[in-house]
Amino acid sequence: MNLSRISKHHCPLQIRIHTNPQETNFPKIPFGPFNLFIQRRWKKPANTAQTRLESRTIDSKLNRLTTHLKKLKTILKIYELMSNRKRGPFVSLQLMSRWRNIVGLNVGMGEFVHKHPHVFDVFTHPIRRNLCCRISGKFKSLVSEEEGLVKDCELECVKRVKRLLMMSKNGRLHVHALRLIRRELGLPEDFRESVLGKYKENFRLVDLEIVELIDKDGNFGLAEVEKWREKEYREKWLSELETKFAFPINFPTGFKIERGGREKLKNWQMLPYSKPYEGNEVVQVGTCGKKRYEKRAVAMIHELLSLTVEKMVEVERLAHFRKDFGMEVNVRELLLEHPGIFYISTKGSAHTVILSEAYSKGCLIEPNPIYVVRRKMLDLVLLGCRNTRELQAAEEIKNGSHSLIRKVCAGNTSVGEWVVPILESFDNVNDHDDTGEISDASVELNGC
Repeated sequence: MNLSRISKHHCPLQIRIHTNPQETNFPKIPFGPFNLFIQRRWKKPANTAQTRLESRTIDSKLNRLTTHLKKLKTILKIYELMSNRKRGPFVSLQLMSRWRNIVGLNVGMGEFVHKHPHVFDVFTHPIRRNLCCRISGKFKSLVSEEEGLVKDCELECVKRVKRLLMMSKNGRLHVHALRLIRRELGLPEDFRESVLGKYKENFRLVDLEIVELIDKDGNFGLAEVEKWREKEYREKWLSELETKFAFPINFPTGFKIERGGREKLKNWQMLPYSKPYEGNEVVQVGTCGKKRYEKRAVAMIHELLSLTVEKMVEVERLAHFRKDFGMEVNVRELLLEHPGIFYISTKGSAHTVILSEAYSKGCLIEPNPIYVVRRKMLDLVLLGCRNTRELQAAEEIKNGSHSLIRKVCAGNTSVGEWVVPILESFDNVNDHDDTGEISDASVELNGC
């Protein structure tokens, strides 16, 4: 049958050819001003916590601070490993190289030790002739000073733990969560016995890992942000409506507020919410109730950071308080939504949240005694390989000790008679070192 002879109005026949769209090779027409009729769909950019974290405004000074603090934490881990050894006060570099993965170093242990001569004292073993290392007397004295300050501030530690328990949902907290931020809160290493177990009139251990507050003290019901509001109200003569529920805002340098952001921030500042030390607020239906709930979560994180020594905590450790505080929110996304209150630093293996209002030019505005000692440790680490006068004097003492060793070795003495003066000469290198540490020569020489 010839289809060409059939007219269209006699037999309106439609022929459809089914083809596979993947097999057709149509020429791709580039998008331009002469083919605007072609519809092109653009993917909407994803707005997730990761994309907001990557596109946030960087604060270089706070990032540099967290990088230096990570180096200090690494040195403190090495100091802990060295102090746990029972054989002697120094360790061979060959043995320390096995600790590289434990402390999380990207470089060799020997290279790292030689970069910090003010912290590590590297010397040659007098008998085995291998390189050994021990912590310098200055750094040891700072560590012992910090431990003494933590013990002296025992009552302050009790107040901090009571405040955290008052913010919790039912007056209970997991001891594991407190243990994760023990150093940030300035608690002693044995805080379970020295703080929770000692002050039984304030705390009660319900379970092995749960602590409960016995009495609620009304004097602790004023948060740090409320003290700031009273100061702003008195000094700047602002209206009560503007300061009643406001938070201090400190955007990083170069931060650009999007269109309409100022109005949203102003409305959020005046939004009422339930305060941290008050009862948990029931989330109402609607956007306003959800924002009030999120604002209360911001206030609780703000108060927790205010209770820390350095006003910073790792985000992963902060998430362990979500259930105890009744914050059913994504902590990372909540912190990213308020860049004027919190700053997240991504330097290091873990993300760290910092209270923006507490820092100026990379330093704490209102330092405390424990922070001052830790800052001295950090300054000692940041000295690097700078040859100060003290190091030059130490080198002269070392040269004198080597001459003493040569004189002793030149004489006709037995091994037991000349080992002790050699070790005593190493003690004279640092006046801060304890001479009582080197008591048995045979035990110490086997320690490397």
